[in-house]
Amino acid sequence: MKIFFLFWISLISTSVIIFLFDRLFRKIWLMDHPERYPHEWNRKPIPYWMWIILFLNFLLLSLSFLDIWYKKLIIILVFGAIITLVSFIDDMDTIDISPFRVPPILRLIMQIWIWAIIWITSIKIWYISNIFGWVINLSQYFLQWWEYKIYIIPLFFTILWYVLVFNSINWSDSIPWLTSWLVGTSLIVILVLTVKLYFSDIVEVSRENGEFVLLILALIIPSLLIFWIFDVQKKFLIWDSGTMFLAFLIATLAIISWWKIATVATVLGMYIIDSFYVILMRLYHKKNPLKWDTIHHLHFRLAKLGFSQVFIRNLVYSLSFMFWISAIFLDKFWKMMIFFIMVIIVFFVTKILSLKK
Repeated sequence: MKIFFLFWISLISTSVIIFLFDRLFRKIWLMDHPERYPHEWNRKPIPYWMWIILFLNFLLLSLSFLDIWYKKLIIILVFGAIITLVSFIDDMDTIDISPFRVPPILRLIMQIWIWAIIWITSIKIWYISNIFGWVINLSQYFLQWWEYKIYIIPLFFTILWYVLVFNSINWSDSIPWLTSWLVGTSLIVILVLTVKLYFSDIVEVSRENGEFVLLILALIIPSLLIFWIFDVQKKFLIWDSGTMFLAFLIATLAIISWWKIATVATVLGMYIIDSFYVILMRLYHKKNPLKWDTIHHLHFRLAKLGFSQVFIRNLVYSLSFMFWISAIFLDKFWKMMIFFIMVIIVFFVTKILSLKK
């Protein structure tokens, strides 16, 4: 009953807080400047930073209705606030309001330290499973120092997981309401699998983690639904303030909810593959792999061929759905086939389509 109560409370509070802040931002003119964007010059200005309200609403509801002394909740709130604040500062530099700029390398270093602290405290990856059916127990790899065991490999994979999710979500926000759809789908996947395992697992710790994840999802999914509706109507801009917090939440919940990393990765599979492609291409052209560009990402490559944002968005939806279905229902052989097809599509789709045109 508490989960359903939180769902409706979140739905109502999100609606109210969006209404209030939308009026406030318009009154003090915290609006964007569409004339600065060649492809959006003809639309009306819309409020900046509305997606930061997503975290503020989540924070308010968590403090009001959840056990604030629960260790994992404290970690999510504290580090979620840090990530949102840093991203907010970076967003202000983007629109020339603040002289402070957060360099990409500094953001990466900050993220690595945050993930390391999270791992040291309580949220860890102890094994790796994937869509091909392999399971690697990472707890068997450690360095012995006197009576202490130093788990370097699990720490490395935890940091790698966060970096992959962050970049996959962050790099998808160049296409309107693509990010909110990918995030929403990932959270629903976590929800379905958590409910399934909650009723089938008799281990007390697993059930406790499952209940915690369900409470968090009951707070965030209704908010995300409303923001997605506004996102579709082009009334908000998501910016890093929204993408970074949502990516952090997905990566963290995937670990807490019985390590559903592989299944969540399938939803983001296309952009995870695209992340590797972008990094390889930047290194091949002797460019900084952390520096943003409008050349190598899949959506930019498709846009330069003349394809519309609707086509690109539907292509991503279709491929993500195909990857997700393959991970759940297909056997090992067909999972491998789907994976290689995805790699070929991400790496060579623009060449194939350019020849077709």
